[in-house]
Formats: sequence, structure tokens, C-alpha cells
Amino acid sequence: MPTWQQLRDVKLSEYTEAADGWGKVSSRANADKDRVDNGMFAKIHDTQKGETADKAGGDVQQLSRNYQYLHTECGLIRTALNGLASELAAPQKKLKQALEDAENLKFTVNPDGTVTYPVQSSVLLPGNNTAHDGAPFPYLPGKAEGIGSADANKGKAEDIAQRIGDAVREATEIDGRYAAALRNLKAEPGLTVSDETLADAAKDTKAMQQAAGRYADDDKIPHGKSPKENADWWNGLTPEQRDEYATLYPASVGALDGIPSAVRDDANRMVLAESKAQYQIELKGIPPEPFPKMVFGGAGVGMLYSDEWIKWDKQYGDRKAHLDSSLAGMNAIEDRFANTGKDGLPEAYLLGFSPEGHGRAIVASGNPDTADHTAVYVPGTTSNLGNIGGNIDRMSSLWRESHAMAPDSTVSTVTWLGYDAPQDIVKDAPFSHYANDGAPAYNKFMEGLEVAQGGPDKSHTTAVGHSYGTTLIGSAARQGTLHADDIVFAGSPGVQVGSAGELDVPKGHVWNEEADGDPVPDIGRWGHGGSQWRLGGGVFLIPSDEVFGANQMATDGHGHSDYWNDHSLSIRNQAAVVTGEYERVQKVD
Repeated sequence: MPTWQQLRDVKLSEYTEAADGWGKVSSRANADKDRVDNGMFAKIHDTQKGETADKAGGDVQQLSRNYQYLHTECGLIRTALNGLASELAAPQKKLKQALEDAENLKFTVNPDGTVTYPVQSSVLLPGNNTAHDGAPFPYLPGKAEGIGSADANKGKAEDIAQRIGDAVREATEIDGRYAAALRNLKAEPGLTVSDETLADAAKDTKAMQQAAGRYADDDKIPHGKSPKENADWWNGLTPEQRDEYATLYPASVGALDGIPSAVRDDANRMVLAESKAQYQIELKGIPPEPFPKMVFGGAGVGMLYSDEWIKWDKQYGDRKAHLDSSLAGMNAIEDRFANTGKDGLPEAYLLGFSPEGHGRAIVASGNPDTADHTAVYVPGTTSNLGNIGGNIDRMSSLWRESHAMAPDSTVSTVTWLGYDAPQDIVKDAPFSHYANDGAPAYNKFMEGLEVAQGGPDKSHTTAVGHSYGTTLIGSAARQGTLHADDIVFAGSPGVQVGSAGELDVPKGHVWNEEADGDPVPDIGRWGHGGSQWRLGGGVFLIPSDEVFGANQMATDGHGHSDYWNDHSLSIRNQAAVVTGEYERVQKVD
């Protein structure tokens, strides 16, 4: 427990100066992590092949994890020191004011916090003239008899003693809160940051959230606000405050549409690293699946699930499937980080991430904040975190084709899995609520890009949808402002409206692809097609219908999944729209 003398004499500037030092280490570690992720992997791809490249890649990935851990832990120490200094300022000020009042009144503050005061009488009978705040020492009332009264000074002394005691108790609580959190910030010896270490870092963050909640409160983050409000809040913080909020509440900061993509990327990578560590630890804790799974049940019965397997599956089956799927998606995202520089791919940005439920992931190739051309792709039915890799690959291919189409321009292609996509073609895909529920989040994300870019004219933006993703884009355009210059549909089952003119982009800027042998458009129209009776077009209309009014682009693939084949006519046409090279689009004859 600190004494009032310690509280009086503590130099809070020393805490903030130390915090600055830890902040510099944290920032340096983050910069080094970015250099590893976005530079060293590229050099490996350029210089190494086969097992040598794999080994070097693994070592570099470990180095990135180490820097991630340093960035997080040093950032927490910085926040703790700044928070401690900030919170101690109030009780220290309260104490110094009480001491000043005592001095002005010629009272004496004793080492134990009691206050001695002069009596106002000319005759003093036996007694004492010491006031105390009541804890932890016994109360000793001042007592004086004779001419005059000591009551006035007694009351003032009691008030000063109370204020001194309150200040010390408040400082004690603050000191204990931060000390407990700081004691946990320690790493295991060695150069390898293990899953257990990263998982422990997540616990450290939660502990620091509780310790520093009064200093940097999650409630101060503008949850549920517009991208403009998010950006205004972020821009109103000091650089130090931004670092502290991003370190303490990475999931909340990483989800804020409208703030810089680099900030969201740093925060979400922190969430990804810690989530992956926690998931891998949990997966290791699940006992192996019993063997054999099936046993012979006798003549006329055939094979049956074994009792051991049924028990295991009931306890672990669903959770293991979720862990396996989520980890596959996390690995795919990290693979995209590692592929930076491969075949010219730009830096990747993780603009959204959550492993909960079917998962969320928003991954950009190239920084959309500074891109001349931005495409935001929405995948369709069966999309989830577990299979995000294929959708990321599609946008990597579209980036390469777009970059080749406009080599003097900067391009960003974004995979946006920011909604719960239907997971079953038969049971889920015919229903519209998946699109309607997810559309507001897509609109908000698109608006956030525009805010971060600096306005609607800073980047040419294209909304790209595949399959049920086109239905979501249609719902987004129907429900609000889309913040896009062009729309590209591929394999669309319908977009909830009957004409291109009802979509929130300029006239002539809706584009559609339907490959030979793709069954989804004609099947899906009965659930997601629009109508235009007033225009004489009927109902169940989809973008592939001539009366819908979309530009019909030629394709050279077959079926529902060939729209992003490398070097195909289908992807070249999309790239021409994305880069605004409309004259290079090959349309259906």
C-alpha cells in the first residue's frame, strides 16, 4: 500500500516516458513484422525452391509470430504505464490540494496521515488535537476546553485527513489493479513463440482491458456507428491513444469501417494469430477419433457405428469439425500473406476476421485506401471461413489480370465474406434472408472504403458478386446506397429487382456473365428473380435476361465455377470493368 508521501512524490512523467519507450519497441516490432510478411516471403519465392523454400518459409513465419507477440506485449506494457500515470493523476491532485490546505491553515500532516491542528482557545486542558480519516488507524478526536472553541479547526482537520485517506485508498486500488496485470506480462525463455504463448497473450489482453478499462474503455469505441463517425472518432485520438485502443481492443478496432486499412489489418492480424493459437491448443486437447468407426452388427444388420465412436462424436464431433474448418481458413489467409510478392502480388490486408459460427474474413490484395481501382467481391452459397482460400485465390487472379490491364494504375481486389452465406444449396440457397441480413454490412463496408479513401471520386469501385453473392449485392443496392461505380454479376440466380436501372450505379454500368452449362441462373430465378410489370417485362427476371438491361459479357468457361480461371476471357472482361477499360470488354454477340 503506498503512503501519502509516496503518492505526493511520485513523478508521473517517469511512467509516461517509460511508456514511450515500450511504445517505440512495440511499433518497431510491428514494422518488422510487416517487413517480414511483405518483403522476406517475396525474396524466398524469388530465390528458393522446393524443400529449401518450405523450410525458409517456416522459419520466416515463426519470426513473424515472434514480432507479433512483441508488438502485442510491449503495447500492453505501454498502455499499462500510460493508464497508471493517467489514473494516478487524480488522487495525486486530490492529495496535493489537501496538503496545500493543511499548510495554509498551519495544520501538520503526520507521517501516518493524521492531521494535527492548533486549538482556538487560550486555555488547553488535557486531551489531544489530532484528526484522522477513520481508516486504517483509530479515530482520535481533537479535544480542547477553555476560552473559545476548537470545533472549527477540528472539522477542517477531519476533512483534510479524510481527503488524504481517500486519495491514498484510491491510489492503492489503481496501483494494485495495474500491478496485477503487469505481473502477468512475461514470456517463456527462448526464441520460439508457441501457441501457448500466443494464447497467453490473449489472456494478457483481457486482463489489461479490465485493469485499464477506466483509462481506455471499449464503450468509447463507436460500435454500430456510421463509417464517418468511426473515422471522426479515430481522427480525434492522439497517435498514442490509437495504438492503445488497437492493442487493447483489436477485434473492435479491426471491425471499424471507415478507419485506415493498415490499422484494421494490424488489429485483425493480432486477432487471427491469437485465435489460431487458441484453436490449435483446443484441437490438441480433443482425443483421437476412435477406431474402428463402424463395426459389424450381425447378419441382417450390417455395419453400425461403434458405441465408442458414438460417444466421442457426441462430445467432440461438431466442435472438432468447426476447429478443423476454421484453422483451414486461417492457414489460407496466412498463405495469402506469405504469397505477397509472388507473381507480383501486392501486400495483403486483413480488413475483417472472426472464427465464430461460419466465420468472417475480409482480405484485400493491395491497399484499397490508396488504389485507383477497387473491386469488392462477395462469394455465394457454401462460402465460409473454412473454404475462404478459394475465394481469396479468385481475387488474387483478378488482381493480376487487372494489373496487367492497367499497369500504370494501382488496384485492390477484396474478398468480402462479411455475412452468413447459405451453407446448403437445397435447404438454404432459395431463401432471401441471408442476402437481406448481410446487405447492410456490405453497404457499410463499401461506404467505409469511400470514407477511408477520402471521398467518392478517389477510387473507381466495382461490386463483384458470384452466385448468391449477386443476390446480396442486389439486396444492398435495394436497401441503401451502394457506393459503387460498376457492378459485375457472375452466375447470378437473381438480384431481387427486375432491371439494371433499379441498382444504385450509373446507367450502363451493370455487367453480367453467364457461362455455358451454368444451371444456377435458371434455377435460382424462381427464388431471387425480380419483376418489372410496369415495363412489360414480367416476373422472375435475372441479370442474364435481355430485358433486365445489363451488359452481357462473353465467357469461355463452363458451369458455375469457371469465371475466374487464369487468363480466361471471363476474367479479362471483369478486369476491363474493374479498371474502367470498358472499350476492351468483349460482349455477347
